Amino acid sequence: MSTTTMPALYLSHGAPPLADDPVWTAELAAWSRDLPRPTAILMVSAHWEEAPLALGATTTVPLVYDFWGFPQHYYEVTYAAPGAPELADRVRKLLRAPGTPVQDIPDRGLDHGAYVPLVEMYPGADIPVLQVSMPTLDPRRLMEIGRKLAPLRDEGVLIVGSGFFTHNLRALSQDGRVSSVMAEFDDWGRRALEAQDLDALLDFENKAPAGRLAHPRTEHFAPLFVTLGAAERDLGDQKSVIDGFWMGLAKRSVQFG
Repeated sequence: MSTTTMPALYLSHGAPPLADDPVWTAELAAWSRDLPRPTAILMVSAHWEEAPLALGATTTVPLVYDFWGFPQHYYEVTYAAPGAPELADRVRKLLRAPGTPVQDIPDRGLDHGAYVPLVEMYPGADIPVLQVSMPTLDPRRLMEIGRKLAPLRDEGVLIVGSGFFTHNLRALSQDGRVSSVMAEFDDWGRRALEAQDLDALLDFENKAPAGRLAHPRTEHFAPLFVTLGAAERDLGDQKSVIDGFWMGLAKRSVQFG
């Protein structure tokens, strides 16, 4: 097993059409090339809420095409990554020991929050992948889950929280215009992360400018807190690897460690 300590990531995953954006796909590919090669990848996506915390497929890992109304070719994407049964065992032990309930849903595959970025970052689909659910949207509880999972980083596991730094579908813009709400929240989030202001981040709905407009529902910001918990010792060693906007939404993606 690798002894390389892996960073922890929060990335904005966009939607299936991300694959058609040459800039964003190149940014994701370049990011993965700069990372140590992981032994396995643990994905936490905005698109899987399940309580108690659930572990997805660990043998054959299917895809979940959890979107509607897109052209047919988006439903024909494949990503035949190997399962990660050993990682699933480690996650069970790390979470159950402190009393976090864990369930198995062995036929639950990777949703688009997981496979869309992975196709660009690890196109060979040759690294074992495990997706786990978010059992809550409470930032403090999610951060605690991340803390419990943090030892995986020392075992070569890449922990990825996959969401969208701003996510209000009313702000989607075909011509690329960015509303002041999206821009102000993105700037606030960048500054709060750089200042390691966890109190502000944990209470972002109240502390951020128009926090409830940038995230009318918080599931796309929530994976950040799992990442923050897993990376707590490395909050000072962070960088925004990807920034800017996509169809009006902030695609800020951050590496810790």
